[in-house]
Amino acid sequence: MTRPKDHPLRYELANELHARPFPALQSPCRAVFLAIKREENAVARDRDADRVHLIDLLDRFGATHPKPGATHWFGTTGKYQMKWESHTEFVTYTIFGSGVAERPFDASTFNVFPKDWLDAIPGVRITSALIRVEELTDEAGIPEKLDAWFVPESLAVSYVVDSTAMIAGDFRIDEGGHMRFAVFIRPGTDARRVGRIVQRVCEIETYKTMSMLGLARVRQLGGRMGEIDQELTSLMGEMTGGTSSADVTLKGLLAISSELENMLARSSFRFGATGAYERLVNQRIEVLREERFEGRQTLGEFMMRRFQPAMRTVKSAEARLRAMAERALRAGNLLRTRVDVERSAQNQNLLESMDRRADLQLRLQRTVEGLSVVAISYYAVNLALYVLGPVGREVGVDKLILTALVTPAVILGVWWLVRQIRKSVE
Repeated sequence: MTRPKDHPLRYELANELHARPFPALQSPCRAVFLAIKREENAVARDRDADRVHLIDLLDRFGATHPKPGATHWFGTTGKYQMKWESHTEFVTYTIFGSGVAERPFDASTFNVFPKDWLDAIPGVRITSALIRVEELTDEAGIPEKLDAWFVPESLAVSYVVDSTAMIAGDFRIDEGGHMRFAVFIRPGTDARRVGRIVQRVCEIETYKTMSMLGLARVRQLGGRMGEIDQELTSLMGEMTGGTSSADVTLKGLLAISSELENMLARSSFRFGATGAYERLVNQRIEVLREERFEGRQTLGEFMMRRFQPAMRTVKSAEARLRAMAERALRAGNLLRTRVDVERSAQNQNLLESMDRRADLQLRLQRTVEGLSVVAISYYAVNLALYVLGPVGREVGVDKLILTALVTPAVILGVWWLVRQIRKSVE
């Protein structure tokens, strides 16, 4: 059977859809999550350093290595299962273990990551979480556990995925430096569904944290944006009132416009990434299909009250920055047009002045030409009389009559000669 020629990337692209499987987890169990990010220019980081660090951890457990250039790995490390993923700006490690700690959310649970390995991470921790997965057998005892494990005022809890599980978390960093999440699973729930729920919890926390970096950037820019806004308003007032030189005002506007464009260039990726992470957070919460538990706030409500205002602040700051840049550009264009008009008027006056000077120069030139004709004619007449004088005496012509006859002819000849010279020059 003949087969058409495949695109070189066909199998790679098809396999990418199945390359990040969800873990299969049986309750009770626990998960330890860690997300690492470079502090600066994380997008252009050395990804080989991330893989080297991963391999260092795998070698400690004698685990297999990921393929060269891989962006994900899932396998067994000793008595645990581990999932590693490399994202655009960060990498994540999730270690799954059976059973739960005797003491809920014991900080020592994080010791599955060796201390010297943590000290050598190529970046900094952006977030980490301890996730406790228990069976949901006695709902009456859930409120007592939630009150003991979480801060009540920020606790979000809800049934998820058709009430097959319950998720709870307060999105606060505990004494050990980690977020805490509890997942209660109804008996008989499929292991892969449990794995998907735990994975969604990790994703919500990670994308929420990454999107909040946009708010930090806005706070960095806020003070300078206010100053630029005042400077821009002042310069536009000077444009209207004409209290300052147009060139000086234009120079100020161009400086502000350049600074705003630079701020936009340095912040555009962060603003865009914040919007993308926000959409991922909302999408991950949506697929959980939350249902309320005893009138408490859901994860979606928590995000609406605490998370969405921060995202609106980022969007507002981005819109304000773009509006200021556009306003500075429009003002610069208007002022540049005004300067061009003023310079055109100056050039027009200069041309008119040059025309007047050229006209005066032409008149002077004609006057000089006329005087030169007279002067040349005077000397030419004398020369002609010297030449024709003897001839006139021979034929009996008086000198005055000869002069009268010669003068018009000489003047006419000199005038014609001067005119020819001027034509040749022109």
